[in-house]
This record gives sequence, C-alpha cells and structure tokens, in this order.
Amino acid sequence: MPQVIVLPHAQLCPEGTVLEVPEGKSLCEALVENDVEIEHACEMSCACTTCHVIIREGFQSLNSSSDDEEDLLDAAWGLESTSRLSCQVKLGKQDITIEIPKYTINHARENH
Repeated sequence: MPQVIVLPHAQLCPEGTVLEVPEGKSLCEALVENDVEIEHACEMSCACTTCHVIIREGFQSLNSSSDDEEDLLDAAWGLESTSRLSCQVKLGKQDITIEIPKYTINHARENH
C-alpha cells in the first residue's frame, strides 16, 4: 500500500503524519478518514478549491487532472505546478508527500 506523508500544517495536522492508503483511493477521503480534517466544501465533487494540496513528492505517480480540475486550480490560493485538488487525486502505486496550503478560499466558511 502506498504511503501518504502529510507535512505539518498548523491547524489540520500540527505534527504531520504518515498514512497507509490503498491504491486507487481518493486522497481527500483518505485524509478525512484519518482525522486530517481538510476542507471539502463541495463534498468532493470538483466544484471548489478548498481541498487544494501541493504534491511535494510522487506527483508523476498520480492520475492526470481533468480540465475541470485545472480550471478550478487557477483560482486556488498558493497555486504551484504540482497543485491538485485532493478530491480528484487517486493514489497510485508510489508514496507521495503532500503539503496542505496555509489558506483556502472558502466563501461559505465562517471564521470566529
């Protein structure tokens, strides 16, 4: 099973973590199921950018992004060449390392 190495994120995963994830599983689902509460305002339907991640290692092992995903990523905060929407990433055979950006664009979220 491939590993997903999550780099530390101040709110969502302060210590970072390593997850064992079955090949073909959605990255966003794997994160949420393992208590990394990444936002997914559109319920993982590729309609927002709140689950944006940056793939630091293993990018080439992932499924290709769709035109819809690419269009949405253009609006993501902190976009990089290896950015993906985690709801659209299906894990391949190789380990990956991800970074969750510090900010997301979520117009529905209330900050208190």
